[in-house]
Amino acid sequence: MEIGREMTPAETALTTQQIESVRQLRLDFSQLIMHHRFVIDEVLTKISILREESVHTRSYNPIEHISSRVKSPRSLLEKVHRRGLPLDTEIIRREITDIAGIRITCSFIADTYHVLELLTAQNDVRLVEVKDYIAEPKPNGYRSLHAILEVPVFLRSGPTPVICEVQIRTIAMDFWASLEHKIHYKFDGDVPDRLVGELTEAADAASELDRKMERLHAEVRSGSPDVDSGEEFDEEALRILWDLSRREG
Repeated sequence: MEIGREMTPAETALTTQQIESVRQLRLDFSQLIMHHRFVIDEVLTKISILREESVHTRSYNPIEHISSRVKSPRSLLEKVHRRGLPLDTEIIRREITDIAGIRITCSFIADTYHVLELLTAQNDVRLVEVKDYIAEPKPNGYRSLHAILEVPVFLRSGPTPVICEVQIRTIAMDFWASLEHKIHYKFDGDVPDRLVGELTEAADAASELDRKMERLHAEVRSGSPDVDSGEEFDEEALRILWDLSRREG
């Protein structure tokens, strides 16, 4: 259109249509991201319950740390562009499985598998895919369990299944991955061969440390029976419990 020339009705209508289309896309993307915030809340609640129950019944907590994040609109749109996906939220919801991400850090390798088993045993959690980078590490030495879970989010319109990526790794694996990410970012992906080799050696050393610590842990626990930590009972609570047990008897 020439500068200074008034737009024709057709051009005005087209522009209005485009504006409305962008407005609708913005609403759709906002809703998409909101649903993934909700699924983070759902999964974190499940993990919190499992964590507390494990402490209560086994006097042992397999989960050391939990973190979560939802991709920002900009980050999500950049990935949509890289993947060549259409601006269709249903396709994006299906094809991009790491919009919502949770990372669980455990003390020992066995704990990572145990936590995943506990999560996926729940009847409203569907395991879509699992990649075991602990059993089969990436070429650079990266180790972790990656699970794609589908969990219902309960909205006014009813339950809506939403995808969440859960990464489960040991403290040693997490430390190595954090360092590798910083180095990769510093060199903009073009990491010198010398550092790549040293990172791979460090990954092997971290893996050996995991195995050694797990052997020590198993040896210590084999001679120490679990004690139910339970809730703390003061003297009065114990007296009432004793009286009630005698009455039931």
